[in-house]
Amino acid sequence: MKSKRISAVGTVVVSLAVSVLAVLGVYAQDTGQAKYTVRVPNGLAFSEFKGYEGWQTVSISHNEKVMAVILANPVMINAYKAGIPGNGKPFPDGSQMAKIHWNPKKMEVFPTATVPGSLHDVDFMVKDSKRFADSGGWGWGAFKYNAASDTFTPATTADEPPQGNDAKCGLGCHTIVKTRDYVFTDYGKR
Repeated sequence: MKSKRISAVGTVVVSLAVSVLAVLGVYAQDTGQAKYTVRVPNGLAFSEFKGYEGWQTVSISHNEKVMAVILANPVMINAYKAGIPGNGKPFPDGSQMAKIHWNPKKMEVFPTATVPGSLHDVDFMVKDSKRFADSGGWGWGAFKYNAASDTFTPATTADEPPQGNDAKCGLGCHTIVKTRDYVFTDYGKR
């Protein structure tokens, strides 16, 4: 009789644990998917870059405040491999880049190394010469990350660098590399 009671209690505990894990899994999945609903007013949507996390690395960068990895979709990677922008040709429509910024931190086990700490923001570029004809054929979007709420919001003119409320928000900074089809980052030798 005692083993039946333990078995019944065990079944209830396991069922409860599975239910809690399922609810937590759905919650975690929903939180992760929420970023795909964010849009720059009159501009790019985060959802236009779904899957960016798996894109190939173009390069890395850092300044006194943040460190970053620059990623590109296969269309842009192929253009880089073909010599763009160094050959003077423009990137093809459909080229996309993502720049993920982190607040740097010292690595605990190797303190002379600096590694990504907390997520700071994610920026995007997309080449669509018809849609963005008035901004060099490129559209931009910058999305700040809030760790407390695990959410993204569009960057604003109060941010550094200031971001406008449309897909032209990056044009001001990128105009200095107009001869490189508005792209700063070179594809590093592998």
